[in-house]
Amino acid sequence: MPAAAREDDARFLAFKDELHRVVVDVADLSRLDKWDRPRLRREVEELARRLAPQVDRDVSAADRDRAVEEVVDEVFGLGPLEPLLADKTVTEILVNAPDQVYVEVGGKLRLTRIRFVDKAHLTRVIQRIASRVGRRVDESSPMVDARLPDGSRVNAVLPPLTLDSPVLSIRRFAQAFTPDALLANNTLTPEVLNFLAAAVAAKTNILISGGTGSGKTTLLNVLSQYIPRAERLVTIEDAAELKLRQPHVVRMETRSANLEGAGQVTQRDLLRNALRMRPDRIILGEARGAEAVDMLQAMNTGHEGSLTTVHANDARDALSRLELMVGLAGVDLPVGVMRGYIASAFSLIVHVSRLAGGARRVTRVAELRGLKDNKYRVRDIFRFEQTGVVDGEAVGSFRATGYAPTKLLERLSAAGRNVDAGLFADRPLLEILPTAADNGFAEEVVPDIELTREADDE
Repeated sequence: MPAAAREDDARFLAFKDELHRVVVDVADLSRLDKWDRPRLRREVEELARRLAPQVDRDVSAADRDRAVEEVVDEVFGLGPLEPLLADKTVTEILVNAPDQVYVEVGGKLRLTRIRFVDKAHLTRVIQRIASRVGRRVDESSPMVDARLPDGSRVNAVLPPLTLDSPVLSIRRFAQAFTPDALLANNTLTPEVLNFLAAAVAAKTNILISGGTGSGKTTLLNVLSQYIPRAERLVTIEDAAELKLRQPHVVRMETRSANLEGAGQVTQRDLLRNALRMRPDRIILGEARGAEAVDMLQAMNTGHEGSLTTVHANDARDALSRLELMVGLAGVDLPVGVMRGYIASAFSLIVHVSRLAGGARRVTRVAELRGLKDNKYRVRDIFRFEQTGVVDGEAVGSFRATGYAPTKLLERLSAAGRNVDAGLFADRPLLEILPTAADNGFAEEVVPDIELTREADDE
């Protein structure tokens, strides 16, 4: 950024900070409980406009209007982050420092010109977020993991755990994806979707694996739409992200320990309780610890059609992760017995990957056929074969491998979900070519946010 631009930014931030202080000093706080929020916001905005010329008459009208708007956001919202939270195209907000605010749009990270005044300003915003959800974050408790009212997930870490600055990340979950949206994004093909839809409807236990930000929860939300509406569903999550559309859904969320270290409720606690709630299916947002044991028990004792996700690099790695979770739960089982328990619990593994250019793809749909010589028998049904990267975008093709899951097809047929065996004939399904558009998103994609070109993918 040119030196002149940095000076202008510094002057604007100083003006806005002083205007905010003056507004708070002058505002009649006794009226806060008497006025509704819209009227109170209007009154504060009018007050800020009257006081702005007294703070600095030399500031331009455009900067004055911008400062007033940001001060109002500071009083009633999350300050500089409000424009980002209002923009539906922003899927991730990453604050590394007061002068380093990144956003993700269309799978790409870009540096914005959004700025906090200083580290103390950023800390105040983080504390405001925590207080809204009944959490506390300070030097004695420097980490917080919370959820905003719109479902966005927030994580913040303060010094001394971070060496340079408070750090904040917000992952948005406002957009409810539909099957058509996944097809339009080429996340999967109609053939893959039709097969998975039939499997879900026929109460097949499915494990969805993938890395961070690969779209596991999004796919789980979409597949859940194919669960019959008459069934009773219980969802269990660390932070509520699932948005099921069925009428009979019980949603449960874990709770962290309080300042005295008491009151914690884990996913394992909720899962054990869910078994007493007469669920037709249990949907575990993400298996990450000892709750994997109870999940496997549920799937092996009549709660068919359950779904869960797991962090993993590929489908086989997902099975290894489950073994590790069982071990961490303190269950001492021979390897063969443990693997047999896992193999009998799941029928399908769906792996989702985030590829170069930010695209999410279902890269593997595999059947778990049991064990042979104490080794998992995993056969690919569909897969995405990446052939290269062109102009920063992954290219390749979806294809059917030629393997037909005969035993699973019999199950689907018995449940009245017939799938044509020709669907699995060895053939390419869809070729993904590079788009003609610029790989980095243009500034017009986020019209309300000023972006720089400094954070293009390298």
